[in-house]
Amino acid sequence: MSDVAAIHNLVQKRNELKSEIAKIIVGQDAVVDQILLCIFSGGHALLVGVPGLAKTLMVNTLAKALGLDFKRIQFTPDLMPSDILGSEILDENRQFKFIKGPVFSNIVLADEINRTPPKTQAALLEAMQERSVTIAGENYKLALPYFVLATQNPIEQEGTYPLPEAQLDRFMFAIKLEYPSFEEEVEVVKRTTSDIKAIVEPLFTAQEIVDFQHLIRRIPVADNVVEYAVTLVSKTRPDNHLANEFVKNYLDWGAGPRASQNLILGAKAHAAFNGKFSPDIEDVKAVAVGILRHRIIKNYKADAEGITEEMIIAKLI
Repeated sequence: MSDVAAIHNLVQKRNELKSEIAKIIVGQDAVVDQILLCIFSGGHALLVGVPGLAKTLMVNTLAKALGLDFKRIQFTPDLMPSDILGSEILDENRQFKFIKGPVFSNIVLADEINRTPPKTQAALLEAMQERSVTIAGENYKLALPYFVLATQNPIEQEGTYPLPEAQLDRFMFAIKLEYPSFEEEVEVVKRTTSDIKAIVEPLFTAQEIVDFQHLIRRIPVADNVVEYAVTLVSKTRPDNHLANEFVKNYLDWGAGPRASQNLILGAKAHAAFNGKFSPDIEDVKAVAVGILRHRIIKNYKADAEGITEEMIIAKLI
């Protein structure tokens, strides 16, 4: 199949995928779109939302519709790295045998990732970046595609361990979940209190998703689009000559080079989802908030004046 035909196929399959997800998930279109952009770009996502907004159900539904394995890890203060990665046991023949942990799956939901200490949070770093895990000197490759979706509860911050910037940077998107509208909540209540259960059909194989990920990376990008993405990221750095007074007043730190890479990858996926064969500046702008939101660090002045990350990004786009 030519790349042009493959893009048309991706557009069709993505529309079918959204219809399949809509059997279970009411609304949350923007959230589903960003998660799909993440998966097909080969990135990871951080979901920030209060409890009860169907974060786990959404990921479970996505995994079924994509035809992938899914594991959920509930992060707690006493969770150990071996609970995530797996451990070696002595079998009946007195030989060491490695038992794989839940990280060995295509889609991993790290529920309330900031509830566990840094030592356990760090267990995910190698898996997210290298797509492999090292246990007792042995390196184990993870099955592709591999996607980590971590959730954070923005309300309860007592007894939590905020993710370090180096780990936050590994998430391609930070996605905010909002409460549903009145009509959507009515529909949610009707669906969840009846005895009718919708069946989600798998639409992809793991290999198809990997092929689409390679297709998105092959999409050509004009130099002016790459330069726009790099300029946008440079503007977030207070000590950069491109930064405006607003940024210098309200930001301590800006985004790093990973932000520029993810802006282009996200723009490529956004263009492909819309049937375009090359991204333009509008595609970069469409993914900018989700990619930059968790990579810029506000100062106390911004917090005192109620300036949000989204307001700062809006000034730069």
